[in-house]
Amino acid sequence: MQGALPAGTVTLLFTDIEGSTRLWETQQAAMRTALARHDALLRSAIRAHRGHVFKTVGDAFCAAFHTAPDAVAAALEAQRAIVAEPWPEGARLRVRMALHSGAAEARDGDYFGAPLNRVARLLAAAHGGQTLLSESTHDLARDHLPPLAAVKALGEHGLRDLARRESVFQLAHPDLPQAFPPLRTEAGPTARATAAADAERETPSIAVLPFVNMSRDEENEYFADGLSEELLNVLAKIRGLRVASRTSAFFFKGKDVDIPTVAQKLNVATVLEGSVRKSGKRVRITAQLIQVASDSHLWSETYDRELDDIFAVQDDIAQSVVKELRAALMGAAATSRESAPATAAASTHVDKAAAEVREATTGRGGNAEAFQLYLQGKFYGERITQGDTDRAIALYEQALALDPGFALALTGLSRVHQTQAGFGFAPIDAGYERGRDAAQRALALAPNLADAHVELANVLHVHDWNWPAADAAYRRALELAPGDANVLQAAAGNARAMGREAEAIDLIRRAMALDPLSVQTHRQAGIIYFTDRKWDDAAASFRQALDLNPKTGLTHAFLALTLMMLGRMEEALALASAEPHPVFRAMSVAMIQHRLGDRAASDAALLPLVAEYGWTAAYQVAEVYAVRGEVEKAFEWLERAHAQRDPGLVFTPGDHLFDPLRRDPRFEPFLLRLRFDPAMFRQA
Repeated sequence: MQGALPAGTVTLLFTDIEGSTRLWETQQAAMRTALARHDALLRSAIRAHRGHVFKTVGDAFCAAFHTAPDAVAAALEAQRAIVAEPWPEGARLRVRMALHSGAAEARDGDYFGAPLNRVARLLAAAHGGQTLLSESTHDLARDHLPPLAAVKALGEHGLRDLARRESVFQLAHPDLPQAFPPLRTEAGPTARATAAADAERETPSIAVLPFVNMSRDEENEYFADGLSEELLNVLAKIRGLRVASRTSAFFFKGKDVDIPTVAQKLNVATVLEGSVRKSGKRVRITAQLIQVASDSHLWSETYDRELDDIFAVQDDIAQSVVKELRAALMGAAATSRESAPATAAASTHVDKAAAEVREATTGRGGNAEAFQLYLQGKFYGERITQGDTDRAIALYEQALALDPGFALALTGLSRVHQTQAGFGFAPIDAGYERGRDAAQRALALAPNLADAHVELANVLHVHDWNWPAADAAYRRALELAPGDANVLQAAAGNARAMGREAEAIDLIRRAMALDPLSVQTHRQAGIIYFTDRKWDDAAASFRQALDLNPKTGLTHAFLALTLMMLGRMEEALALASAEPHPVFRAMSVAMIQHRLGDRAASDAALLPLVAEYGWTAAYQVAEVYAVRGEVEKAFEWLERAHAQRDPGLVFTPGDHLFDPLRRDPRFEPFLLRLRFDPAMFRQA
């Protein structure tokens, strides 16, 4: 025993193994070995952080700690060890944990009182691999989290036998699974969450990993990546499948990570991987669909084809994946369909899969050479530089010259024109008009192409300030592709700008479930929480984004402003100073130095921002002047932003940095000129 038994206000840690009964029934020998290792890992982590195991029941542990930070550190260490452990085949353990802090009575080496009931109810709401914190533990530990750890708010939930709803938080870390089904909680909305969790478990889930480029020419990397991404996009549009997004799936490119780890981090049951060898006009593609739980191949195939057959290969892979996932879900392996009724059922599934894939490939075109140019255009369009975006536009236009009916190429062209306008690589009005034209041409060819609706919505939203039309376009995209993380993220940004914070939070959480390793998704979640004044949630999301990529732009500044709102000024200044984007570094430093009372340091950041970037960052300059209380200057720069048609203006109604301007008689008329609904901004 390490020191005296904790007394008074203690933090309790309860754990158990998810699905242990089933594992004991099916993997008895492996479970004996696994359980011994599980117990050793838990005891080691608890002991290392001055905790006391006061009870074990079967595979469940009950431990007490003097402080909440110690308990959180022990839980994190244990979960990381469990994830990293090479478990016996068939007995990979997933442990759920819960922590609660309160006054418990210590008696005869045990504890009694309400806190034990509360932590037990919290544990019952968790999923394997998930660690939940009560509000009391969160409040005591949030400023003393282990390195890279974060806490994500999951909202208020009704826990069994507890009279009032409880705020619940999840411990997050880059080494741990990020996405889980809704909590297993009760009462009203939470009953629906339980039903949703059941549905989530019954939904076939898959990650499409980037296919390995086996070609001698490294320039063919675009083809391997593009083929993987196009397969992912097709599968994401098929209802009844849950597909991890491209950003998260490609997070593992070039990394030596095993399939079970990938599946756990992306919360999927199956993984599609493969390779591509392209030589002249021929291509060799191998693909295999792996069921992670059994480490078995549901399907595999090798294709040696001419490039002109690339569409047939794509369709065959997609159809095979859909067919096998649904067969696995029903518990019938594809190889066992021997009887006449089973053969008829298999034929029905094949026909259905073929029809779904045909619908999901809307807008693809039919020219193999144009398709290669399109893949190259996407490759360069994602590189946000003047030269790369110019090259992407040229490639898309070449593809369209060969195949004028290629709606996806028009959608990509729209996106790149908007990128150029937004980043100052092209005149704003001209860039957005070209983007509008390409999106409208895509929709004329393929009215049900969700990506084209998103691109048109972006023009209507950012450039036109036509909120009703943009809202309708985002909603249509969401109807067409409810399982596409990019569509969910775009719709969340629109809902946030329209002042519908609850809807925005719901949409971005759905996006994060599909895209748990995306910096952009976590950053946008932080911005949405910031708009809703949920500072702790915003900070956790921004930290998650930085954990995924410490060098990413904008996120240091957003986290710094969040900490400024929480009054943590010195920490905020350090983060702001580390921001790599010069505009947002200067903006955040100027604001924080002002709040610290150092006018000279604030001026030193603001004046170069005005001199060097005022032509493109008028909105950010206006924010700084608003925070500094210089109202006249703030309005002057808002007018400049309006004249520049600055994309930041879409966030004006809910931007808390403009709170010092809200009572000024000029503020409401300014928002009316942006065509906002007055009822919305009066509640901001």
